[in-house]
Amino acid sequence: MGTKQDRQQQEELFYAREQAEAPGHPFYQRLNQVLEQADFDKFCEDHCRQFYHSKLGRPSLAPGVYFRLLLIGFFEGLGSERGIAWRVADSLSLRRFLKYGRNEATPDHVTISRTRRLLDEATHAAVFTFVLTQVARHGMLRGKTIGIDATTLEANAAMRSIVRRDTGESYMEYLRRLAREAGLEASDEELRRADRKRKKKASNEDWINPHDPEAEVTKMKDGSTHFAYKGEQAVDLDTGAIVAITTHGGATGDTASMEETFPAAGLAVAEQIDTPTAQGSYKVHAEGLREVVTDKGYHSGPSLVALREAGVRSYVSVPKQPRRKWSHKAAEQAAVYANQRRAVGERGKQLLRRRGEFLERPFAHLYETGGLRRVHVRGRSNVAKRVLLQAAAFNLALILRSLIKAGSPRSLADLKRAFFCDLWGLVAVLLPFSTCTVGQLSLISRQDNVTLSRLAISRFRSARCRKRRSDTGC
Repeated sequence: MGTKQDRQQQEELFYAREQAEAPGHPFYQRLNQVLEQADFDKFCEDHCRQFYHSKLGRPSLAPGVYFRLLLIGFFEGLGSERGIAWRVADSLSLRRFLKYGRNEATPDHVTISRTRRLLDEATHAAVFTFVLTQVARHGMLRGKTIGIDATTLEANAAMRSIVRRDTGESYMEYLRRLAREAGLEASDEELRRADRKRKKKASNEDWINPHDPEAEVTKMKDGSTHFAYKGEQAVDLDTGAIVAITTHGGATGDTASMEETFPAAGLAVAEQIDTPTAQGSYKVHAEGLREVVTDKGYHSGPSLVALREAGVRSYVSVPKQPRRKWSHKAAEQAAVYANQRRAVGERGKQLLRRRGEFLERPFAHLYETGGLRRVHVRGRSNVAKRVLLQAAAFNLALILRSLIKAGSPRSLADLKRAFFCDLWGLVAVLLPFSTCTVGQLSLISRQDNVTLSRLAISRFRSARCRKRRSDTGC
């Protein structure tokens, strides 16, 4: 197995200072400092040792390098492993981040994908938990109030490749057979046009994609229909840290997927209760998870009863529905009415507003600017591996934002640009007064103090350039 010590090389003996060296990106330099202080490479090597042979085989990709490559996918907005490999080979700063010299070949996409298939999902989940522990140590995990929400991820499977589960026929073969059985003769275009009016013509019970059998036909946010997966996450509504994240088929209901995400979130918070916390704004709640906030898609009697039996207060948005009859359902009636009273109260309204901020923002970072809205791997396990490392990178961005006020390389560049723009604006405001004497300034201020103030503000605003930020303000 490749390790960090194996990659350490001695500097060349002659003319070392005459060689051109990349200074390295300050964001990735600070990220490497955070990872090295936490012994990230040692942790990855210890957990991945079981997947490698000690002697046989060609030199492998070091586990620390592999996980750093997936982190780069989030920070650079690259969804495919091929794009990550190309970006690393082209960037001197990313080479320095991975500890690769100019004369060394960087990992190609085949090596990255083979390493991903070699390491199981539990190992990727362990890396996510390791990063969550670092978030708790930095005082950025509360864990008392958790928000749960889900989104769809377009799978790497085309609708035109679907086949019948029972007969293995393609879609056009199925339509031709129906036409023959009905005694009709029509072209393929006429069959497609006539089939558009049929409802539920792409049911998951009848159709499957042979290239990705675990993907499910799902209606996306924009109204289109694709094979997709569903990513569901539990977010700390006090700090914005992702506590747990799970992956399901695209057609899985919210109440069904919550049965896996909610226990994972509670277990993750319970594991961090004894974590020593630095001097920060938050510490892990001593009693663990106590409040759950979701939208109306998770509103159902059995799920609310399950939350109540777990000792958790639910704040679920109440959908509009007719008056129900609660015959022989006293437990569901009590849970539904108790949730309704909490949701319409002041505390409930505050938490639901906070849900819109802290749950939608991670979706934008992970899948829009992070480049993972469409996954380029197949199989639920492979999708879960990418999603787990994407969430781990998001939590690392929270740590870096607390240290350097930037959570991505682009936001760090925007921060520096904004600082120099503010400095230049201040100089532009003060420059006209540098040639005036004290008496002239006092006379001007007595004559038209308000006009002078407005003039200074207008000059400051005109001199300050507009900040170029990302869509989500990261």
